[in-house]
Amino acid sequence: MKERAETTETRPPDPDAKEFVASLEKGLAVIEAFGPDQPRLTLADVAKRTGITRAAARRYLRTLAKLNYAEFDGRYFSLSPRILRLGYAYLSSSSLSERLQPALEKISRLTGESSSAAMLDGDDIVYVARSPTQRIMSVSLGIGTRLPAYCTSLGRAILAHQSAEAIDAYLKRVKLEPRTPRTVTRRQDLRDRLDDVRLRGCAVIDEELELGLRSIALPLIEPNGSVRIALNVSTQAARVSANDMESRFLPALREVAEGLRHIL
Repeated sequence: MKERAETTETRPPDPDAKEFVASLEKGLAVIEAFGPDQPRLTLADVAKRTGITRAAARRYLRTLAKLNYAEFDGRYFSLSPRILRLGYAYLSSSSLSERLQPALEKISRLTGESSSAAMLDGDDIVYVARSPTQRIMSVSLGIGTRLPAYCTSLGRAILAHQSAEAIDAYLKRVKLEPRTPRTVTRRQDLRDRLDDVRLRGCAVIDEELELGLRSIALPLIEPNGSVRIALNVSTQAARVSANDMESRFLPALREVAEGLRHIL
């Protein structure tokens, strides 16, 4: 008993604990509960998706509605256009999208295909710039769109270059759901794919996110060796075989990535 007490007493305190605002965390979780798959949610839906009580969810939702960040029709809550202010605050304060856009447009000119750039945010990727040549997915992609990292070329290109500890933690917590019959859903298989991405220097997705869609992504390796961003090219599977993805698109991605290394 004495040994256990000494262990507890010597545990270093969390230096940020006193400055952490739990209510803000829960409020942001309520906002993030909404998405393309669930644009309208009941009070019970929000409580279930966030893991907070119904009473707490009600307070947060009512506050958002009072501030015009959400709308309520008597049963369903939905986010209002004013919520875009939160995303615009980031976009307007960062020139990242502006710096990436010409590069993506060059990739599209060289390949004739759509090109995108994304960053890792939690277990998802978030699109920060895009040059579409045509719509090749069932969902509309744009700046701010979120997709699972595990089944996207952009996500794997970034994940593969994270620390071993970060990859281990990701693989332990992520839920690998089959987006198509070809989606990798075994953790060891995903680990093997990430190892392969590091060896090959690029990530190729063959109809794992959506049937009929193939993509290839290249990580932007910064001068310090870290990777925050990846670029990709997406195409219809009927136009380019999986074996031809690297020979067709990798040269353009590498050319543009080399020019971006020193301006990010």
